[in-house]
Amino acid sequence: MESSDVELDLQRSVQAVLRELSAQAPALQSNRGMWRWSLHKKVERDPGKSPMLVRILLRELEKAESEDARHIIIPLLHTLMYVLTKATGITEELHRRTYAFCTRLLTLPAPYCTIALDCAIRLKTETAVPGTLYQRLVIAEQNLTSELYPYRERVFLFVDPELVSPSVCSALLLEIEAASGQQTPEACMRHVVSHALQAALGEACHAGALQRKLLASSRPALEGYFHAVVTAVEQMAREPSPSREGHRERLEEIYCSLLGPAVAARGRCGGDSLQDEPLSVPLPSPRITFHLWTDEEQLWKELVLFLRPQTQLRLSADLEALDLQGLLPDWELARASMLSTDSGIERDLPLGADELLAPGSPEAERAGLQRKGGIKKRVWPADIVMPGSWDGPPGLHRRTGRPSGDGELLPGVSRLHTARVLVLGDDRMLGRLARAYRNLRKRETQRFCLTPRLSLQLYYIPLLAPETSAASRRSELGELAAFLGRADPWYEGIVNSLWATIHKLAEMPLSLDTSQTVDPFILDAITYYVRMGTQPVYFQIYTVKIFSGDLSQDPAEDIFLTELKVKIQDSKFPKDSFSPRRRGMAEGPGAELSICYQKALLSHRTREVTVSLRATGLVLKTLPASDTEVSGPTLCTPTAAPDTDHMCLKVSVTEIVKTSNLAGRSFSVVTNTFRTANIQIQSQDRRLLTLLLDKDSCRTYKDVVRFEVAPCPEPCSRTQKSKVLGLSSHQQEMERNKAKAETKMRAAVRARARQPGENKKQAAAATTLPSHPDCSLQPWDHSQVGVSPR
Repeated sequence: MESSDVELDLQRSVQAVLRELSAQAPALQSNRGMWRWSLHKKVERDPGKSPMLVRILLRELEKAESEDARHIIIPLLHTLMYVLTKATGITEELHRRTYAFCTRLLTLPAPYCTIALDCAIRLKTETAVPGTLYQRLVIAEQNLTSELYPYRERVFLFVDPELVSPSVCSALLLEIEAASGQQTPEACMRHVVSHALQAALGEACHAGALQRKLLASSRPALEGYFHAVVTAVEQMAREPSPSREGHRERLEEIYCSLLGPAVAARGRCGGDSLQDEPLSVPLPSPRITFHLWTDEEQLWKELVLFLRPQTQLRLSADLEALDLQGLLPDWELARASMLSTDSGIERDLPLGADELLAPGSPEAERAGLQRKGGIKKRVWPADIVMPGSWDGPPGLHRRTGRPSGDGELLPGVSRLHTARVLVLGDDRMLGRLARAYRNLRKRETQRFCLTPRLSLQLYYIPLLAPETSAASRRSELGELAAFLGRADPWYEGIVNSLWATIHKLAEMPLSLDTSQTVDPFILDAITYYVRMGTQPVYFQIYTVKIFSGDLSQDPAEDIFLTELKVKIQDSKFPKDSFSPRRRGMAEGPGAELSICYQKALLSHRTREVTVSLRATGLVLKTLPASDTEVSGPTLCTPTAAPDTDHMCLKVSVTEIVKTSNLAGRSFSVVTNTFRTANIQIQSQDRRLLTLLLDKDSCRTYKDVVRFEVAPCPEPCSRTQKSKVLGLSSHQQEMERNKAKAETKMRAAVRARARQPGENKKQAAAATTLPSHPDCSLQPWDHSQVGVSPR
């Protein structure tokens, strides 16, 4: 095929991708992602097309920049970076043009500037040292041993068999096993050596002879070539001013030692032109482990096993070093006791124990007043309560993927491992993941083991069962996926369109012809998502404290991520139970509820509202209904878009309004909505409530009389709580003074109550003190209603 025909074919494919990104018709949206996948496959089968495709993508990106078509910038930029990572024949001029385009995007708001900055940092190294991105990606994902680049990555795929059909589980498992069988460590090392030499030498590399030599090499010889190439690339990449020519000279030496001077010289002279064409060097899929979700502790166990196999000895040594630094807190305020057999005073030490001091000297006088350190206190890092790596709004959050950092959370302990946790399912699966994440963070407060060594990234692919794929059911169970699609068009086109394709491919019969190579679309789509999904999105996790009608039971605590639904039960609790029925309360549908909440204001001021009403149900949602809906106060970080941080609840109350006329009494239904971050709800007429968390029938609480909802705080150990309380001594002093004043007032009231006469009425009125804001919610009178939600 001639060059003009190849360019025209690639141009048509890119235009199809652009139409796919701008498509609004459901027929075009159903196959989203297929054109991008086919475009990557064209370049993978013929690597010579890569420079031409890079030019076309750059031209379209510059056109989108001039026309301010921002909805296609991020998808095309990800496609371009993926091609640059896999390609070998990209010139320095194309690298510099791409780098200049990324630097121009830094003036745009997030997420464009954050993604452009990440791409520019990687391109700066790739321009001077071609092949660095490919080499580091393969070493980390395949867990190849390298002292200069010791980072490890793994993808944990969790699927709940209760929410995902067995055919989908079988299809995913078959594709993962087929890919892992072909990606042996020897094959991956050959790919790294071949790609590095072709990227550095270009047309001077005899690709056919190089591939034959690597296939014929033994394991020890192949490891030698691999370590030599990795050392040359990493040393040049770490230099202050790396040189492309210097990198080429180093790899030419390795190339000559591998093939011999004669073959290397013939390659440089251009002999055997058919063999000199660049061969396809595949980019292996990352190591993916398939897990069926069984319990909440499974996530913690798999992450610990990920750290242990290759670094068991080093891990135990690191833990011992961390213990000396005080990073394994105990229940004794983290004090390491040292046995002392003397009095603890330095002048009582025997002669020769320390250097003798001249009598009468100032040092001797001070020594008589000093004590020897009998207790050695541990040094706690200043950011142990909220480590610097967990940047973002305060509190407990669940996040999507973000670039793994190479920095150190603790001195001497590097985060060499990256765990990419990918879950398939609907909103119910995300609720279970949120609980597992909270339990993991709780464990970390007691045994600070995973956080300093592991970068945890969470990914989500929506997948609904075929019988629940109706439009109404899909919108109900896929609210979080729809929100991510509105927040990020790239996610909408790459990830949200996968659920229908996964079901179609899972229902197709297996091919028994092993002679043909079948491209695994599902695995390729998952790989592309976890590699290029670098923009984090923060979600606030909320905790709910549930009080049962049985006073003998302790309050239960749980969390939810997307939704809490409240229903009114038909049954009632006994009259002598939690909350008595008030006099004069009218019977009717629903239940009489007392609601106390803090209204969400743009000024961030605290405004408490209390209201009593009759309702048939409530729904508390954490996500806005549309992208134009403002969700109250947000906290933005430099790494997140302003519209992706949602810190308040949207409460919808189905209220029963009673009306009286000549025909009698009637009831009408009105839905009221308001926003809040903290809310307390209590039943007033002995009607019990049912709570449903994250639309999951397995997380249902019945016979509830009261519950409280608030943002979930960062888990804290006892030691950290004592430290936090020590920082608020002024506030504690104010609380103590207030308690003393209330005690004195009660004593004065009791003294007056003993006096006869008219003081009895005054004493009776004074015994009703204002309740503390943190006290439990009590029955409210209609006269106390502040501002109605309506």
